[in-house]
Amino acid sequence: MIDPWIAVAVMFAVTYALRAVPLLLVRGELRNQRLRTFLEFTPYAVLTAMTLPAVIHATAHWYSGVAGIVAAILLAWRGMSLMPVALGAASTVWVVEMLAALG
Repeated sequence: MIDPWIAVAVMFAVTYALRAVPLLLVRGELRNQRLRTFLEFTPYAVLTAMTLPAVIHATAHWYSGVAGIVAAILLAWRGMSLMPVALGAASTVWVVEMLAALG
């Protein structure tokens, strides 16, 4: 079995390397507009890729998760803040789940 302290040390080294290497390699401002745009949108893409499958699989029926996602997108697109978007998406999932239970 692996010593827990060795596992922690390896995780520290990997995490530190992933954050330190770009800082050491890239000096000054990035001039490539395409690279800058890619790096600006990467966190949103990763968050979406991790969140959407979890939302769909967290419900009893996949289509209730999809309905919640669609409701959240529409509410956010209309300029609503986080709380109404979250409540609207959760309410949509609840209604779809209740309708699925009836049918």
